Amino acid sequence: MPVDRMLPTPEARELIALVRDIADAELAPRADAAEAAGEYPRELVRTLGRSGLLGLPYDEGGGQPYEIYLQVVEEVAARWATVGLTLSVHTLSCWPLAAFGTPEQRKRWMPEMAGGELLGAYCLSEAHAGSDAAALSTRAVRDGDEYVLTGAKAWITHAGLADFYTVMARTSDDGPRGISCFLVPADTSGLSFGALERKMGLTGSPTRVVNLDGVRLPADHRIGAEGEGFTIALAALDSGRLGISACATGIAQAALDAATSFAKQREQFGKPIIDHEGVGFLLADMTAAVESARATYLAAARRRDARLPYTRAASVAKLVATDNGMRVTTDAVQVLGGSGYTRDFPVERYFREAKVMQIFEGTNQIQRLVIARQIARS
Repeated sequence: MPVDRMLPTPEARELIALVRDIADAELAPRADAAEAAGEYPRELVRTLGRSGLLGLPYDEGGGQPYEIYLQVVEEVAARWATVGLTLSVHTLSCWPLAAFGTPEQRKRWMPEMAGGELLGAYCLSEAHAGSDAAALSTRAVRDGDEYVLTGAKAWITHAGLADFYTVMARTSDDGPRGISCFLVPADTSGLSFGALERKMGLTGSPTRVVNLDGVRLPADHRIGAEGEGFTIALAALDSGRLGISACATGIAQAALDAATSFAKQREQFGKPIIDHEGVGFLLADMTAAVESARATYLAAARRRDARLPYTRAASVAKLVATDNGMRVTTDAVQVLGGSGYTRDFPVERYFREAKVMQIFEGTNQIQRLVIARQIARS
């Protein structure tokens, strides 16, 4: 059943209707088989890009406010979480260039990025620098008019498939102030990739280590000033956390819809199980969790659109939406009982996909740390 959304303009309503039509026709029918086979729908994603869905928040793309863009991500993730994640990660990968790039850099790269011709990957985490991003060790050494990058990035979505990599690397030993941001084209010599990670869920989305072995880049591939990379990375993560919030809400909505449909059809003791309070109340709590998650990420998005501080709101949204997503998908499996534990029904896939949402873009323990620090400063 379509989500009843309060959208601000007729154009926004038309966009969401178009996204639903595309997602129902092109994504939902393919998701189960592709996830089971571990196949990423690269050509389908390219088609979505040409339809304008990969550049929605940017002036070079759709120029949509985050309030609308995130609801598009949610609608897509509800049909196929891997593709919803693609929208979120690609948008995150473009953000440093869009926000900190020079006019020349934006003119050179943003049209194809926002137009979906170029797929992005965001490279911050390392094997020993995940939550502690300031501890990263990948190096970028200036050599005349070039930088030479050496190191490895871990847990990178789209690694091996992306057309460009937004990479954070250390240009000095000055702690967080020693990190800079670089745009690395996929065909750059010295760039290679590890084996596919064997993940619990999102098996259609490729995740690999990105190796940088003496990668040489022209100096004009640095985004922002030297030493500005950590600031860029944290600001990008605020936006990225909203994308993950929308993905988690989409997965939770899909699980709720599947559980509700099952509960209306499954009969026990002479009536549909939805009419038994034990199940009906569970579905009511699931509904409250989904709607709370949606309201929370939209509140944060509206702050972003109004150019108000939203770091705390983004962390709250990520914490609420992903914890709620895990709870709702767990309860959906319970509603279906033994059937929910089988791969004959999609709720077990939603359950596996929801788990990683509590880890992406900073674990939920890190979100609590961010929120606590924001409270202390207020």
